[in-house]
Amino acid sequence: MQFLLGTYSSHLVEAQSVVAEQNHVPYVNGGGGAKEIYKRGFKYLFGLLAPVQLLSTALMEWVDSQQQAGKVPKPAKIGVLWENTAHGKDFRSGVSEFVGKHKDGYQVAVDESFELNGKDFSALLGKVKSAGVDLFLADAHLPDYITMQRQYVTLGLCHKVQSYGARGSEKQAAEALGPEHVRYILSAVWWNAQLGTAGLTKKFVETFKAKNKKDPEWYQAMGYETARALFLALEKAGTLDRDKVRDALAALDVESIVPGGKLQFKQENGQQAIYPFVVQQNQPDGSSPIVWPKESAKTSGSPNPGCK
Repeated sequence: MQFLLGTYSSHLVEAQSVVAEQNHVPYVNGGGGAKEIYKRGFKYLFGLLAPVQLLSTALMEWVDSQQQAGKVPKPAKIGVLWENTAHGKDFRSGVSEFVGKHKDGYQVAVDESFELNGKDFSALLGKVKSAGVDLFLADAHLPDYITMQRQYVTLGLCHKVQSYGARGSEKQAAEALGPEHVRYILSAVWWNAQLGTAGLTKKFVETFKAKNKKDPEWYQAMGYETARALFLALEKAGTLDRDKVRDALAALDVESIVPGGKLQFKQENGQQAIYPFVVQQNQPDGSSPIVWPKESAKTSGSPNPGCK
């Protein structure tokens, strides 16, 4: 084995990267976004997913723009539910740091963790209901998002701002919950096909769509860019020598389809790529346009008009 292209999910990347590091095998992954993975000083690990902490920061930046426009209460009370993983802890950290810098605007009223693959979130959601929060922010993988949102609806909850982190726009969720129960949910993702208006991103979107008859999702884009990064390093190294390819990966500074348009694996970031997230919001017509950052937004979005 000379090179590894990584799997999906931070806890799997964390475990697999240990084996790669021990054997000096360059390991490029597009599925591990937890910052903790890249704090271990590994030389052979390279990550395409920007830190999850930046995900919740992007959500809060959009919320702050709405607060400044008078559409979100000030101060606003926040309920934060996060999965008990490195992924979830990073999400919580992003919210906490933003609130710490904007103490006059926000207060965290609920701060609770939960285990993966839960069956009953009613107790946690009961705390959210009792606290009377304005913003409901959860970090969850797809199965927990669907389960939690179903119980959220059953309890009659409704918040001006609601998010499940990177989850929210999936068709599976709309089918499982009913499209009326996923309206106005925000999600912050590593990539969106709506970015494909020029350059490499446009070419990728058009090629993918021609072959698959649908737009690519963010995880497909990250899979593509993961493989592309390794192939670029192989070309640059001009050899299959693992250490030389590792050095070529560490020195990459190339045009990319990631938001911001540039891919680098800087040592000071643990060789984890850093770039802005895009925030999208489900609309009544079934679309999920980008609402943040402003330079990529298709619309400004809005708090849920159906919630008092």
